[in-house]
Amino acid sequence: MTDANNNILFMQLIIQNQQIAMMAMGKIKNPVTDKIDRNLEHAKIYIDTLDMLQAKTKGNLSEYEEKFLTETLKELKLNYVDEVDKDKKSGAGEKKKEEAGKAEEKS
Repeated sequence: MTDANNNILFMQLIIQNQQIAMMAMGKIKNPVTDKIDRNLEHAKIYIDTLDMLQAKTKGNLSEYEEKFLTETLKELKLNYVDEVDKDKKSGAGEKKKEEAGKAEEKS
């Protein structure tokens, strides 16, 4: 296999993990089900996989490959934090509604 083929396969591997992570965060539709599926645990696995790939390939990537992987990880991590924050806010909002409902029942 040539270096050019390896470069293309490496980039495809990054993009594949990125797309699966974005689907798991509910950012894009699952092309099989044509629905938005959301599972942050799965998203974290794919982000962690890219983190591991970055650590294992450190010093062996071209400047372009390193930048592409770094930027992809940055984008994924920012989106992941955004989704986790949404869950925290909606969970806090639901908890307040439950507490308000219980307070009304007592009065």
